[in-house]
Amino acid sequence: MEGLTTSSLPINPPKMKKSSALHVTSIKTQDKPPSTVLPPPSKYPTSANPKPKKNTTDSRIATTTTRPISPRPPLETSLSFPVTFCNTLEDIINNFIDPPVLRPSVDPRHVLTDNFAPVEELPPTPCPEIRGAIPKCLQGGTYIRNGPNPQYLPKGPHHLFDGDGMLHSLLLPADGDPILCSRFVNTYKYKLERDAGAPVAPNVFSGFHGLPGLARGAVMAARVLTGQMNPLQGVGLANTSLAFFAGRLYALGESDLPYSVNIDPVKGEINTIERCDFNGRLSMGMTAHPKKDMATGELFAFRYGPMPPFVTYFRFDPAGNKLADVPIFSVQTPSFMHDFAITEKYAIFSDIQIVMNPLGMVLGDGSPVGSDKGKVPRLGVLPRYATNESEIRWFEIPGFNMMHSLNAWEEEGPNGEQHLVLMAANVLSIEHALDNLDLVHSCVEKVRINLKNGDVSRTPLSAGNLDFGVIHPGYLGRKNRYGYLGVGNPMPKISGIVKLDFSLTGSGDCVVASRDFGPGCFGGEPFFVPSSWDDGTDEDDGYVVSYVHNEQTGESTFVVMDARSPQLEIVAEVALPCRVPYGFHGLFVSQEELKSQRPF
Repeated sequence: MEGLTTSSLPINPPKMKKSSALHVTSIKTQDKPPSTVLPPPSKYPTSANPKPKKNTTDSRIATTTTRPISPRPPLETSLSFPVTFCNTLEDIINNFIDPPVLRPSVDPRHVLTDNFAPVEELPPTPCPEIRGAIPKCLQGGTYIRNGPNPQYLPKGPHHLFDGDGMLHSLLLPADGDPILCSRFVNTYKYKLERDAGAPVAPNVFSGFHGLPGLARGAVMAARVLTGQMNPLQGVGLANTSLAFFAGRLYALGESDLPYSVNIDPVKGEINTIERCDFNGRLSMGMTAHPKKDMATGELFAFRYGPMPPFVTYFRFDPAGNKLADVPIFSVQTPSFMHDFAITEKYAIFSDIQIVMNPLGMVLGDGSPVGSDKGKVPRLGVLPRYATNESEIRWFEIPGFNMMHSLNAWEEEGPNGEQHLVLMAANVLSIEHALDNLDLVHSCVEKVRINLKNGDVSRTPLSAGNLDFGVIHPGYLGRKNRYGYLGVGNPMPKISGIVKLDFSLTGSGDCVVASRDFGPGCFGGEPFFVPSSWDDGTDEDDGYVVSYVHNEQTGESTFVVMDARSPQLEIVAEVALPCRVPYGFHGLFVSQEELKSQRPF
């Protein structure tokens, strides 16, 4: 593959001694024996086993030792009776009532293989091997990506979405080597299980299934009643995405509140600061896909859940203050509303065929989250500054299930009427969206809504399996021309990147540039970084960045692609000192933003 082969950058990780000072009651992901399902470190280097580095005296790196781990119960016999009793019940459920082998899609032996296998934390580590030159617009900033990385090998069923959040940040100094750092988001769940030395909370996406799910819920209730855990402090994973606004960086997962994190602009260290409720004004959770209007500095978001109101819309002012909630009671059943879109005047919500159905677990053998083929998907259009839902309008769009939006804007129709345009990936195989990700196929479509007469039209932009799309962030909510998307082969593995030209809609395939990562090489969601924020700069004048992993060699790299090149030519590549697992969504934080991080 052109520009991406890293065979000249060998990774031969030295074997690390394991400390004899810790005695744990569960297997830590890095302490796995060779016979487990996770690949051996010699083939798939973990963060605990980075490849040898060149000698460096970089004063920015204060230490290369991992953080101290809080004490754990030294022996099973030291545990209290309630803890031992709950652990025994969980072992019975996981080994005899609901063993993962009965459900291959959530069997850790299948889920946590190859580059989906978890890694250890990595302290700030220089990456001296660089090909090409890092563009000026990236210098001094950091690319940071979130994703699932279970702290312990799962005892029972495990879905890809169930892993603890881990951030992988690559600082790109103007002078000196790039610095890679990988750290867990220190959520309440992560710290609870770290201190317990074993998994405590059941996995949400895989654990609550049929009657065994009820049994796990009963064990969790027993843990709460006996003081082993406090769900009011949060049970989320913060493993999905990130957002930077009002001078602060947040790790996001929609089942919990945001967690503020800080990146040292010199050393590259990542620190979790706190779980944020914004002075008590935010409760329960927040979407992992808030929308930041670069022109106004505002952030728009929502939350959803199994209790009414099932959807609540809200926004933050440019200073980071959360404003009043707008409950949306016209959503009458709980829906899995992962993403939404905004324009200069409206917020757009997608009520899709993935639903929450707790009774399905109680009355049948199902999951509390699943697909409802009898439901007609619809889009809700609400004025962006609404104080209540009285002006919301719903438009039924059969077969349109949006998981991720690209952009949306208003246009004037041929007769002066107002049109709303939405660019989004439509999941065609919605029944597989949660259980069999490798069978998911998403098609990017342009949806046009005539706000005067309610007419809706849809036009596909490409037949490819495309998702995880991004645009120039300065065009969010405003008409733009280009989008950059990952090619699923199969999802959630990304075998390459394509560039779509929205102006070609209706004339055939809108792909105008593409980059295939090569045999056995897979990346993740792309992110677009403009070369300049000056007015008059072309929309596609910038770079597309992503982590890429070579499954044949076990090596991971960070690649920078020229967004204007027909081949998305790789102009810079950083060989990483360890494996970076596949993940979800990422973000580039500029040097100016890093330096502007506000203290807490």
